[in-house]
Order: sequence, then structure tokens, then C-alpha cells
Amino acid sequence: MKYNFLLILVLLLVGSKSTAQEGIPVYFDYLSDNYYLVFPSMAGISEGGKIRATARKQWFDVDDAPSLQTINAHFRLGDSPSGIGAIVFNDANGYHSQTGLKLTYAHHLRMGSNDVRVLNQLSFGLSATILQSSLDETEFRSVTPDPAVAGIKLSASYTNVDIGLSYNFQEFYTHFAVTNALTGSKRNVYYRDRQDNPDQLVIDNIRRFLVSAGYVFGRNEWQVEPSVLFQLTEFTKEKTMDVNAKVYRDVDFGRIWGGLSYRRSFDGAQFQNNGSFGEQRLQLITPIVGANINNFMVSYNYSYQMGDIRFDNGGFHQITLGYDFGQTERKYDCYCPAAN
Repeated sequence: MKYNFLLILVLLLVGSKSTAQEGIPVYFDYLSDNYYLVFPSMAGISEGGKIRATARKQWFDVDDAPSLQTINAHFRLGDSPSGIGAIVFNDANGYHSQTGLKLTYAHHLRMGSNDVRVLNQLSFGLSATILQSSLDETEFRSVTPDPAVAGIKLSASYTNVDIGLSYNFQEFYTHFAVTNALTGSKRNVYYRDRQDNPDQLVIDNIRRFLVSAGYVFGRNEWQVEPSVLFQLTEFTKEKTMDVNAKVYRDVDFGRIWGGLSYRRSFDGAQFQNNGSFGEQRLQLITPIVGANINNFMVSYNYSYQMGDIRFDNGGFHQITLGYDFGQTERKYDCYCPAAN
């Protein structure tokens, strides 16, 4: 029984590693035309602006299961090459929670052709983050006093920055971002009042690198968009890769689309079960569906964790609602959903 408990605990941590990060966890909402949530250089990428709101919930039958809510808006400043944006988010996982605000400035440079119908744009973005982390220890109980447990609700505020770079050329796009680029944030909510040399417990490097690329094929009523997203956490060396495919169809009221994403971790958790050893890596299968109805957008995705050992058979649900404003119909002569 003890081995089974430890096995489940280890694999739960591996399966939930995408939530164990400072700032906004990277799930699959970027596939619903929400790249700004991940890449600050996408703020104001289109002619007008976009608003997106997301809600994600894991394991409905588990108390205090991870949940995430975000709302963001970004838009181009008139005819200028500048874009601005803001993100508000709340991320909760058991006794831990974090709320934050990101403010973004992006600059977009036209490249190559002077034809305004051709999308050929290099973009730079910078986001400043204000974040508050909380740890609720009011329900922690111990017969022997533990100097590491304060028994109260601890909270601390931090600041950091994200930087991003994007290049869009007609149906092709690629993005790069460094989140939490600054080191030195001690996140003292997790070692406040400790007596056992707390400075040795501090992890002040929470920098993460993200790279994405994709292409939209097809210029009739059907389009296909394959893409990839790679993530690397610098301190722990954790790496994951998303392989995605989406299909679009133009209809009278706008556009309908669906797709599939497969996420796999390069790292695994070793375990022992019935005398044999094994290793399990994070693997998520995520179908996603959505529709653009005039200026409105709605999408839903469901992530299912693969593997022999899982905390729960339920999956991870996420819904996104959006609204686009201030845009003419297809400014660019391309099927480029993020910019048109």
C-alpha cells in the first residue's frame, strides 16, 4: 500500500508539472487563436483587437483540484506599428494559489513587400508581470511543532518580465518567448519564518523558454494547420513538445474548426510496481473544437492523460470565449487566423 501511494504521488507530480510553475501555466488554449496568452509579441498582431476569456478545471470529483481562469485583451494602436495588451489570471492548486497581472507592449515591423495585402511582419513584445502567491497553512496539523509550518495563510508579491519575438509571413508563423526572464525572485512565501538556513532552500530561477512554428495549407474553403510548441524550464531542465493539427472550414456565418494535440514530456518518473521497474512520461491527448461566429469565438478542449498510472480517470476541461473588434474582413491576402 505504501509503494502504491508513493507511486501515485510521484506520477501525479509528473502529470501535473505543467501547473507547477510561476505565472500562467501553458496548456492548449493557444490553439484557440489565443497566442498572446503565451507570446507577448502577439499583442496587437491584427488590425484591431481581441478579447479572450478562459476557464480550465481538472478532475471534477477531486477536492481543490487545479483550476485556472484568465482574461486578456490586446489591440493595435490605430495605424501605428505598436500594440498593447493586458492579462489577468488566477491559478489555484490545492493549498497553493497565484493571481497576477501582465501588461504588454509590442512593436510590429513590416518587412519586404510594400503591398499592404501581404503579411510579412516581425514583432517584438515585452510583458511586465505583477504576481501574488499564496499558501494556505491554516488546515495543516502536526502533533510535533514544525518550524516550516506557520499555520496561517502566507502571501507574497513578485515582479518579473516576459520577452517575445514573432515572425509572420503569409500562412507561415514562428514564435519565441522567455517567460520569467529575470532571476532573483526568492518567492519567500515558501520559506518564510523557516529557521533551518532558508537561503539554501530558495529557487530564484524560474525562467522558461518556448518556441512554436506552424503553417496553414489550403486556399479554398478547407484549410489544414500543423504546428509544434516546445517548452524548456531552465532550472529543472524539464522539456515538453506539443504536436498539433487543426482543420478549418469556411461557412456562411464565419468559420468552424477542430484539431488534435499530443503533448509528450522528455522526462519521466521511475517507479516500482509488483517487483518490476518502469518509467512513465507525461502524455496528453487533447482534442479541440471551435467556431468563429461573426466577431465572436467559442472553443472547447479536453485533455486526457495517457499512461498506466493516473491520479484520476477524469480529464481536464477548458472553455474559451472571445470577441474580435475593430477589424476589416481579412486585411491580409492569406489564411492566417491570428492576423486576419
